[in-house]
Amino acid sequence: MMSLVVRQMEIVVKPLLITDWTSVSKIYKEGISTGIATFETECPNWEKWNAKYLQCCRFVAIIEDEIVGFAVLSPVSKRAVYKGVVEVSVYVLENSRGKHIGEKLLKTLINESEKESFWTLQAGVFSENKASINLHKKCGFRIVGVREKIGKLNGKWYDNHFLERRSKVVN
Repeated sequence: MMSLVVRQMEIVVKPLLITDWTSVSKIYKEGISTGIATFETECPNWEKWNAKYLQCCRFVAIIEDEIVGFAVLSPVSKRAVYKGVVEVSVYVLENSRGKHIGEKLLKTLINESEKESFWTLQAGVFSENKASINLHKKCGFRIVGVREKIGKLNGKWYDNHFLERRSKVVN
């Protein structure tokens, strides 16, 4: 009798560094090409991308020395009253989806965001992006509502599910 050994790939999550940009930009470009991950149509250079996201709570997921996903936070407002409210972005390499990478990234982002005193995480997800909506719900986000025709991409209007997660630790 032959035994079959299935080795589960270890997902390592580490802080995102500038040296990861080539891989991160490749993953972001894949997200852009889906047409249901972002309203962006082009991947910016490192300087513009770096300026958009907070310096804290930036992570990449690695499997066997390959970056297969990333997660970052961006501020929702410059007003002091909203300093604890941020928007999450999670992207996973196309051929690595369905392997719990997004879940590990999002859970890491949640834990680390609470250490930084963020009390509300929010996400705007294309209504067609069922996998992302389900991922956020699995990680404790709730659907607050649907923002109808929130943006136009390539001549087509899209709705977004608006989700949020309130910290039970930060108050």
